[in-house]
Amino acid sequence: MIPFRNRFHGHNSLRFVYKNGRIVRSRYVTLKSSPNQNRSQPRMAVVVSKKVLKSAVRRNRIRRRIYDYIRNQIPRLNQNYDIVIIVSSSELLSMPSEELVAQLEQLFVQSELYKTS
Repeated sequence: MIPFRNRFHGHNSLRFVYKNGRIVRSRYVTLKSSPNQNRSQPRMAVVVSKKVLKSAVRRNRIRRRIYDYIRNQIPRLNQNYDIVIIVSSSELLSMPSEELVAQLEQLFVQSELYKTS
């Protein structure tokens, strides 16, 4: 799990990113990001719909796998972004870890969320 300060709280903050966020898509995942000048830490959420997987256990497993990747990337991220990752395929459940990391890395690079040195 990611730290409390890096999580969204309530649906209204997610709604803003859904409405105004920049979208980057891959075959399995959609990433929406929006700059937020009121924050000093990035906020993240992972959304796995019941339409993707009916089982809550399996949805949570996908969510945990993605949060594990995000937790390791927090120091590399720009400090004032809100990020929502929307899972659109159940294939992430059985996907090898290296492939999942490569997919997410590609999305984060395309959306320019990493700090430039």
